[in-house]
Amino acid sequence: MHPIWRRFLPEQAPLSPRERVRSALGALIGIVATGLVCTAALGPDAALPALIAPMGASAVLLFAVPASPLAQPWSILGGNTVAALIGVTAAAVVSDPAWAAGLAIALTIATMMSLRCVHPPSGAVALTAVLGGPAIRDLGYGFVLWPVGANSLLMLAAALLFNNLTGRPYPHARVAAPDRGTADPAPTTRIGFSSSDLDEALKTFDQLLDVGRGDLEAILRQAQINSYRRRSGQVACADIMSRDVIAVAPGDSLAEALSLLRRHRIKVLPVTDESARVLGIVTQTDLLDKAAWDRSGPRLGLGRRLRLMLQRGQAPHGCVADIMTTSVKTLFPESPIADVVARMAESGLHHLPVVGADGRLVGIVSQTDLVSALLADAAGNRSEERSPPAGGLEPAMPSPA
Repeated sequence: MHPIWRRFLPEQAPLSPRERVRSALGALIGIVATGLVCTAALGPDAALPALIAPMGASAVLLFAVPASPLAQPWSILGGNTVAALIGVTAAAVVSDPAWAAGLAIALTIATMMSLRCVHPPSGAVALTAVLGGPAIRDLGYGFVLWPVGANSLLMLAAALLFNNLTGRPYPHARVAAPDRGTADPAPTTRIGFSSSDLDEALKTFDQLLDVGRGDLEAILRQAQINSYRRRSGQVACADIMSRDVIAVAPGDSLAEALSLLRRHRIKVLPVTDESARVLGIVTQTDLLDKAAWDRSGPRLGLGRRLRLMLQRGQAPHGCVADIMTTSVKTLFPESPIADVVARMAESGLHHLPVVGADGRLVGIVSQTDLVSALLADAAGNRSEERSPPAGGLEPAMPSPA
């Protein structure tokens, strides 16, 4: 494409064909569902509009960019309600349509920014209240409830269902690092830029961004990790992981799990089936928090037995399966150590199992393995910086003048 024409195209993050189809399908379902429900509620001969044009713009935000701050539930409900109220008031107070429209849009923008419910389609809602014709004007403040309120609620309900069913968490919320109950910041925020640095930069930028502050920080920190991955060479999990892994079966007793932890002086045991596929993981914390203790060692307490009976519909056996964590995060042998750094820092985990392409356990990476690799990498970089130039000669000292 010619550079001149390229300037007219906005920059956009790469999108998969699946995501494009998902967005279009969501908008189709949202608009059709809203229109059909409103038409059924009004009846075929109703004079009231069943669907207003600004909902088309709302559909773009709710289904194409559901992570945007402009597409969150309070944005659409608050923004559209504010816009409808201001638009109806402006149409009633100002007789000139042009002045009424301009005043309605200006006040809508100012109010939405103050209430943190900016939703671009709400500008069209305010304009519709002013220029929608006699049918809209005759509704008065009823326009706020119907069709604006009804359309907004139905579109939001469709977005909540469709986005979550298709793998897009909505309302959007960035997953926060686990709270360790201390005053220390999260490990990922102790290097590079700080949250206060980002806040100062946003103050300097002084513009409304179509991306949440938390998402922006996550993107920048992921860029730091990608930069480290690029600079750290080809070191992968296979190079640093422990291969002789001590594991347990789900039917092993709690006493056997404790014995293995003590005998091998380790803190975690992957739980595997007969084919060595990872089913879960048991840690020292699981034994301390989920088991009751007496002189004979760990056992299942009455409270946990009752909870497990209600969940499974059968009595527990007091084995590893009753206390193991089943949502296990795993790595692959070819995973770069930058991925290990990010996953351990974000989740607070100290050990990560490594599985092959068939899902079978092939190793485990601990924080000790990771620290050793990072120290070796740092030492290697320092050696390269200190090594003499080609030829083995140190650069000559300049002679005195």
